[in-house]
Order: sequence, then C-alpha cells, then structure tokens
Amino acid sequence: MTTLFWSGNFILGKFSALFQVPPFTLNFYRWLLVWIILFPFTFSEIKNNLLFIKSNFSILFVLGITSISAFNSIVYYSLNFTQVINAVLMLSAIPILTLLISNFLKIDQIKLLQVLGLCLSIFGVVIVISKGNYEIIKNLYFNKGDLWMLIAALSWSIYSAFLKKIQLPFSQFSLIQVISTIGLIFLLPQFFYEKSQGSELVFNLPTLFILLYVVFFAAIGAYYCWQKAVSIIGPSKSTMFVQLIPLSSAILAIIIFKETFQLFHLFGALFILSGIYLSNKK
Repeated sequence: MTTLFWSGNFILGKFSALFQVPPFTLNFYRWLLVWIILFPFTFSEIKNNLLFIKSNFSILFVLGITSISAFNSIVYYSLNFTQVINAVLMLSAIPILTLLISNFLKIDQIKLLQVLGLCLSIFGVVIVISKGNYEIIKNLYFNKGDLWMLIAALSWSIYSAFLKKIQLPFSQFSLIQVISTIGLIFLLPQFFYEKSQGSELVFNLPTLFILLYVVFFAAIGAYYCWQKAVSIIGPSKSTMFVQLIPLSSAILAIIIFKETFQLFHLFGALFILSGIYLSNKK
C-alpha cells in the first residue's frame, strides 16, 4: 500500500514542478493540513502519553526531522531538477542504506538472502525504468537533483531504522501527529525562505488536486502503512518493498494512461518480486 501511494506521489511531485508549485511551501501546507485533520482524533491519546513522549523525545525528534522536514522537502525540491526516472533510481539506494544503518545500530542483522534479494530487486528496477533498453541507462544524465535524492534516501533510511527502536503505547496516527508537530517547526524556516524569494502557492484546481493526494494518500495513508509494516516485520524487510515503486508506477501508467504492458514489465516484476521474496524468507 505504501509503495502504491508513493508511486502516485512521485508522479504528482513532477506534476507540481511543471505547474511551478513551490516545493517547500507545498510540503509545509501538506503537513499543516495533516496536523489539523488528525488533531481531533489524536489529542486525547497524545495528552495521556506526554510522559512517554518526553522520555523518548530524542528518538521522536530524529523521526520528525528525517521524515517530515528533510525527506519530503528534498524529494519535491529535487524533482525540479531531475527526471522521475532518475529519482526512482536513486530511491533504490534506500534498502542498501537501511540495511547498513539497521546493522550498525544493531536493530537488524544483514543476512545473505537479503543481500541476494536486494541485488535481484535492483536489477528488476533497472529493467523497468530502462524499459529493457541499455541505451536509456547509458544516456541518463545526472545533476544536482539526483544528489539531493540520494540525501533524501539517506534521510528515509535513518527514519526507517529508528522506527524499530521505539515501542509505541499509542496508535500510528498519534505517531504521525507527534512527528508532524516536530517536523512543522523545522518546515517553517523553509516556508518563509521560499516566501522571501517570491514563491507563492497559487490555489487553483491542479493545486487542490495535488494537496488532496499528498495529504490523504502520500502522507496519512503511506506513513500509517509504512510505520505499521516496520513495527511488524522490521526495517530491513520493509525497506525491500521500496523497489516496488517503479513497478507500481508502471502499473498506474498502464491503468490510467492506457500504456501497453510489455515484456520488460514482466521480467522486471519477476526480478523485483523474487528479490522481495528472498529478502523476507526465513
């Protein structure tokens, strides 16, 4: 579910760049709306667990900064300079980084099957995004947007690893509320900086459509599903599913834009799914 929601988020991220929607402003309004929507449902639970929040604030602070303030802003910013195909390719680094960080923090141990599964899934990702054509990969042009995407990948990997370090006495929705509160504090300077540069969010139909999607699906829906997944199977196994993003994007394109299902989709899917299966095999 998470990767399906994120696939749409990348399409809309590029869509917002084409409509010149300011990336930091978009991210600020996105999480402000999430905060307002969740507040009535999470207030009592958060109030009853203030002592826990206070004693675990350092971990919650890391979660808020890496996932809310850093990751989303960097993704939207980088899509102003790079192609979606490059961005998705850079996201393939998330499982590698998460495995290394989780192993370093002694949260999860790297297993041979995970490494083999990771290699297979990355190969599958390359097949899907290159459409089975080596020349497309060969002619990819990398710019500063791609470097920022790598930083975003590192940020999300830290967030995923630290999720497993905390045992929650409240719901995943309350966790989203807490980390979005922390994240919004650090999104404010980004918002005012962009405003000082003359960038304003124009509220029209495309902007409304983008905001609705990023709030309900890419934020509330995706974060809930991801946090729940990590709490059940851990960061190392969960992170392998990131490789489904290019496959999910291809499926969405086939359904929405009536694109043709081709042989490279099948081969790419087989490698990605085999990799995920192996990495989750006991």
